[in-house]
Amino acid sequence: MAASNTHPLTIRKDVERLGWLMDDLFRIPVLGWRFGLDAVIGLIPGIGDTGTALVSFYILAAAVRHRVPKITLLRMGLNIGIDYVLGSLPVVGDIADAWWKSNQMNVALLRKRATVSAEEARAGRMSDWIFVGGIIVGLIALGLASAVVSIYLLSKLLTKFM
Repeated sequence: MAASNTHPLTIRKDVERLGWLMDDLFRIPVLGWRFGLDAVIGLIPGIGDTGTALVSFYILAAAVRHRVPKITLLRMGLNIGIDYVLGSLPVVGDIADAWWKSNQMNVALLRKRATVSAEEARAGRMSDWIFVGGIIVGLIALGLASAVVSIYLLSKLLTKFM
């Protein structure tokens, strides 16, 4: 069943809920700013942003099951990558985690680009899974590269002061 502009397809409620939990769970009174578990978990040095990126892969996998076009899958992967890189920056990254709502953006993309309903979204096509696997491998490589750079810079810093 193809998506139509007059009758948007429904996506699974657990995906919508996950996007809300990760990006909009908490509200700052008076200001009305919202942030979610992504910003809170991201405060844990070293593993927080990696953990939240892994959670974001669930929404990406849901997009495969809903047969979202590959270009949209790539954009969703880019949103996760930007969230990971920004969140990895000390102090500034914690603010960026509250501002860059990659999960909500990806749920909106999924809602807009889904080509099958939640009932039909039991499994994705193999080519889509391979494509998303490539995106995930690229994001893991990004994470490893940032860890290597951080360790290198820390070792240079320590040798300078010792």
